[in-house]
Amino acid sequence: MPDHGSPSVRGRRLAAELRRLREQAGLTGDEVAHHLGWSGSKISRIELRRTGVKQADLNRLLDLYQVAEPHRGELFALARESSEKNRLEVATASFPPKYAEHLHAEAEAESVRVWEPQVVPGLLQTEEYARALFRGWQSMFALPPSDLERRVQARLVRQQLLTRDPPLELSVVIDESVLHRRLGDNLIMNQQLRRLAEASELSNVELRILPLDGSHPIGSGGFNHLRFAQVHEVPLHDIATVEYLTGTYYIEDDDDTNKFLVTFEHLLALSYDAAPSRDLILRTAQQVWP
Repeated sequence: MPDHGSPSVRGRRLAAELRRLREQAGLTGDEVAHHLGWSGSKISRIELRRTGVKQADLNRLLDLYQVAEPHRGELFALARESSEKNRLEVATASFPPKYAEHLHAEAEAESVRVWEPQVVPGLLQTEEYARALFRGWQSMFALPPSDLERRVQARLVRQQLLTRDPPLELSVVIDESVLHRRLGDNLIMNQQLRRLAEASELSNVELRILPLDGSHPIGSGGFNHLRFAQVHEVPLHDIATVEYLTGTYYIEDDDDTNKFLVTFEHLLALSYDAAPSRDLILRTAQQVWP
């Protein structure tokens, strides 16, 4: 399994493919349950990723759906990989489930598009900026210091996606106000903005600033749009995620995720190009956060 693969997303991919194969075979969940002597709820739990699927059960399902090699072997590989833990799985074990699931999806993604109107996106944060951000959460919600450090370290693990092989393709639009919103002292802000400028020069990173004095016809809060490559010849559709105070919304309907993509492309078109964006970031670091 590639190091950047996420077991939880491999499980989601397997579950979606089993549902597709059942529908392709013209069977309902209840009919499958009757053929195999299972309960209808067992089929539902497997297809909704409420539970994993044992190798023997997967073998019976694929027999029923008449799945031959090589696709059969690819699905068994997905099943094996979905039961393994990697570094990110360990780092996020104590996180709220939806937040952890978002990080796992990000780790599996081929490309991520981010619109961020409030803070620097997590994939581009310095360690001290991230710590200042989480320190605010810690003070409001009385979180233990160990929780803060786990979140900071998980953020640093996430950032390895940008230098893996092949690297994550990241496209980001940041509202200009983010460059002026203080998190920590001047040194933290200065270093953070310089990190943004450095990251914008990576071949796999596109970073644009949406100007404050421009036309802003879209009143959308921040969101992420994730696209996935095929793994073992099994596709996974695009998803969009929206974070809120206590969790993360997942949007998986094709029409809805496409609206997020169209929205992002519109925001990108309204933003400064890459070079002027980089110049603005460095100028703000020098003039506002000396």
